Amino acid sequence: MQDASLLKVLAKSFLAGDPAVEQIVLRCSRTLGRRWRWLRPLAQRYVKTFAGRTRPRQRDVIDFLHRDKGLRRARSKYSAEIAPVQSLLEPQQMRPVAATGEWGLPPIESPGALAEWLALEIGELLWFADLKGLEYRKYQPKLSHYRYHVQVKQSGGIRIIEEPKPRLKQIQRQILSQILDKIPVHPAVHGFVKGRSIKTFVTPHVAKRVVLRMDLQDFFPSFSASRIQTFFRTLGYPEAVADLLGGICTNATPRIVWRTSWITADPHQRQELRMVYSRPHLPQGAPTSPALANLCVYRVDCRLAGLARSAGAAYTRYADDLAFSGDATFERRVERFSTHVAAILLEEGLRVHHRKTRVMRLGVRQRLTGLVVNQRLNVARRDLDQLKAILTNCVRLGPDSQNREAHPNFRSHLEGRVGFVEMINPAKGRRLRKIFEGIQWQ
Repeated sequence: MQDASLLKVLAKSFLAGDPAVEQIVLRCSRTLGRRWRWLRPLAQRYVKTFAGRTRPRQRDVIDFLHRDKGLRRARSKYSAEIAPVQSLLEPQQMRPVAATGEWGLPPIESPGALAEWLALEIGELLWFADLKGLEYRKYQPKLSHYRYHVQVKQSGGIRIIEEPKPRLKQIQRQILSQILDKIPVHPAVHGFVKGRSIKTFVTPHVAKRVVLRMDLQDFFPSFSASRIQTFFRTLGYPEAVADLLGGICTNATPRIVWRTSWITADPHQRQELRMVYSRPHLPQGAPTSPALANLCVYRVDCRLAGLARSAGAAYTRYADDLAFSGDATFERRVERFSTHVAAILLEEGLRVHHRKTRVMRLGVRQRLTGLVVNQRLNVARRDLDQLKAILTNCVRLGPDSQNREAHPNFRSHLEGRVGFVEMINPAKGRRLRKIFEGIQWQ
């Protein structure tokens, strides 16, 4: 048997299940037909190398085996006697972590099974996954999977919305509903989670002596395709399946997008954004991106929640908005606490938008995601007065006179804003609802 085939057989046995030394030795012994003396030291070196990490890729294990001096000596000494008895063509199996047993994830053990599950031909599956990066390197609008919209923020920054086209969006929604929605998120997460909202996000911080608000920079693009593929491997999906699922849920922004008008972006900012978005990442606009971001940040949420508890503070997160609050003890250490938070985020591959960090004590208006939390939860007075004026003018002058931003469905837009106020402050919401019902719509 050739050395390359031996490495593949050993790698497959190493990755087949529990990475405990004894289990690895047993699997390799069955594969090779004999319990070789060099197997246990090899298994111990493997476990030591990959301990505490996500299950490695097969190519990483093969590289480890290729470099291992002990295995090299065994191959040269026993090459004529080592003969595996199992086929290399056997399909891979689901190897989920223990916690996934209660989630009811669909078993998908091969690319063919994934194509069947998504009702696709295998060629269509490879095209949608785009593991070769053709969307980025050879962009053609009609063949592209995404539509791109460049938005300029009020702060002067740039946001790129990557909207998947209908067929890809349908595939992503299936992955969201049948895989991602079944996985629980951290209790501190309130964004894009059923049963939670902006109200549940800010409620723990009402009437606190100090509120610390922090913002994550380039939140969705911070999650690379390799990180998403690793997440699917952690769920137990074989490497080939995890790579395809990760490819479907990530995208690299084509070069042509950066040739659009950049009136407010300086060259340095444009170059930095191009580097961030040119790597395969979670696209802002895909239905799977919020759920994947929440799940990939689970360890970050655990660390930040533990840090907050140790400081006597409360912690919640809504997408890229982080909020901490506490009493007088926390108020005295809040600046040093924010430094520790930034360090944890940096270790986890995320960056803080330091210009948006705010320490808000009782003497100032404490605002989180547009809501005031000083004494009780409320909508900012300025926003209430503005909405009331718009509704009143709609009654007096007609709704067309107030649709200055050209909303395609202005009635639904106003009704949504009134409903938001009703959720936060029912009494004021009822008064606004009464004015809204007096508008004469054509």
